[in-house]
Amino acid sequence: MRRRRSKARAAIALLSLVATTASAQPSGLTTEGAPFLLLPIGARAVGMGQALVADPEGGTEALWWNPAGLARSERREVAVHHYETIIGTGDVVSILIPSSLLGVFSISLYALDFGDSPVVDSLGTEIGSLLTRNVVYAATYGTPIGGRMSAGITFKIVQLRFDCTAGCPSFSGTTSALDVGAQYDLGFLVPMSVGVAVRNVGAPLQVNDSDQADPLPTRIQIGVLYRVPGMDRYAPETELKLTGDVVDRLSMESPAPRVGAELSWRRRAHLRGGYVFESARSAESAGPSMGLGLATSNLRLDIATIFEGFSTDAGKRPTYVSLRYLF
Repeated sequence: MRRRRSKARAAIALLSLVATTASAQPSGLTTEGAPFLLLPIGARAVGMGQALVADPEGGTEALWWNPAGLARSERREVAVHHYETIIGTGDVVSILIPSSLLGVFSISLYALDFGDSPVVDSLGTEIGSLLTRNVVYAATYGTPIGGRMSAGITFKIVQLRFDCTAGCPSFSGTTSALDVGAQYDLGFLVPMSVGVAVRNVGAPLQVNDSDQADPLPTRIQIGVLYRVPGMDRYAPETELKLTGDVVDRLSMESPAPRVGAELSWRRRAHLRGGYVFESARSAESAGPSMGLGLATSNLRLDIATIFEGFSTDAGKRPTYVSLRYLF
């Protein structure tokens, strides 16, 4: 029974990754390597429909969306971002350190665990397990440029690991990638900021040989963030942010829009909602989302979920939790 469950989980994980990749690219193009890089990270981002490329207050979440979003961070931060889907369990640990002279630095470790599959001998006897994991090591640098512009860059080492406990060989594939981004504050005209990021630019991912290597899922994301003025007239001490992004390959042949909103009271309690527009309803992160956030002077706790997509259809609605400590 355990063997059948493990095999089923491995099959579901594979189908989920294919669905995620297909939803993010036009049909008929070369299969992309490391499609897990398209999965969202961070409960705040998920709650706002993954439309945060123009947000200058992203903290450690920002390095996965637009590294320029951490360029104006003023406090050190230690954070854990966790999610569970039918694909597997993802965990990110990040440390952010700002410097008034040198800019902002951050390092992160991201691991996605797909679970284990049994290894059997010729007689059908289980003799070990195959552990499938994806790992990213990331280093980010962001800096302000003048009073209104910010820029950032992330260097990532990406690994696909297949570790066998017994009875089969272990193997892995490794490559490197860059994310670059910029933001600009239009506050002198309107209460708005704009942002752009290009993610996952790097060498193809090779596991077996060069003929088998697949290109990374490179994406460009462009967006705006609008701070709705005059909210105090309707509800004291409240703020409302509206966001809108488009995401596509660099060719921008079929951009996919996403929108989000965040209503905050005293910057302590946050209610978020968003929508990711994708052509394939089986995509893992498409459809409506909602999130909640609570904050103290030092702690930030955010929770979010997505109401449609592959995980929900398979009976496991994805959940995202972020815990950040600022000091």
